[in-house]
Amino acid sequence: MIAPPRTDAEIPGYVEALGLPGLADIHVHFLPQNVLNKVWSYFDDAEVHYGRAWPIHYRDDTETRLQTLRDFGLRAIPALTYPHRPGMAAWLNNWNREFAAEHPDVVHCATLYAEPESADYVTGALEAGARLFKVHVQVGGFAPDDRVLDRAWAALSEAQVPIVIHAGSKPLPGAFTGPEAITRVLERFPALNFIIAHMGMPEYDEFADLAEAYSGVHLDTTMYVSGFFSHPAEVTPAFRERLVTLQDKVVLGSDFPNIPYPYADQIAGLAALGLGDDWMRSVLWDNGARLLGLGNGKD
Repeated sequence: MIAPPRTDAEIPGYVEALGLPGLADIHVHFLPQNVLNKVWSYFDDAEVHYGRAWPIHYRDDTETRLQTLRDFGLRAIPALTYPHRPGMAAWLNNWNREFAAEHPDVVHCATLYAEPESADYVTGALEAGARLFKVHVQVGGFAPDDRVLDRAWAALSEAQVPIVIHAGSKPLPGAFTGPEAITRVLERFPALNFIIAHMGMPEYDEFADLAEAYSGVHLDTTMYVSGFFSHPAEVTPAFRERLVTLQDKVVLGSDFPNIPYPYADQIAGLAALGLGDDWMRSVLWDNGARLLGLGNGKD
């Protein structure tokens, strides 16, 4: 295997050595500044929430963060947002539309909340060109299988737009986290392109079952085996075999900028699983590029 990057400065050389046109990271956050300030304030108190410190590694201004990702090799930069209360999603979607319009390499993203208006603003976002959605079950505090979302899920299913959804029960469980509600949504809308954030942590096997059962379900690597919540050595041989089988379903995700370690740690952790350079090529570029519509990297 090609030696993985030890530092962020080594990421471009590693990507080039793999013969990739770049990185296709599907889980990156940009937020309105007032919202971002609140998110960072929450992480500043991480010892209260999580029992451990969570220093934001990329606590920079917007343009610096964008350039950092470009330097890593991202050919398209998601700007994932998510609401924590009713009446917020439509406003975030407007912000997302404007932010993407200001930056040609930013992916036009959108979000939703379990509320009657969701069908209208989800349809509006799709018509405006949104091509990646984000949903956070624990932060939003709503059930993804709430029938109020049926029209929104139907629109997203028909449009075949990917949805990065944080539904696992870590780092904090919620009333509606876990695979059960996601399974019920998929039973009603089996063509949905759900991208399960954090590999479904900690319900790894249950969410891997869904990735095997539904053609549109993928797993994103956000914080997985990065050394913060989990380490490569903790992954069982049986689950490594599942990851090999799911090579076309595992997608690079990072949670940039809100990670408490260098971006390179995520890539190095994935390489340390020892699944081969072809597996890494699929995860770092092929799968995410397909979902984001990046083609061969020349688009």
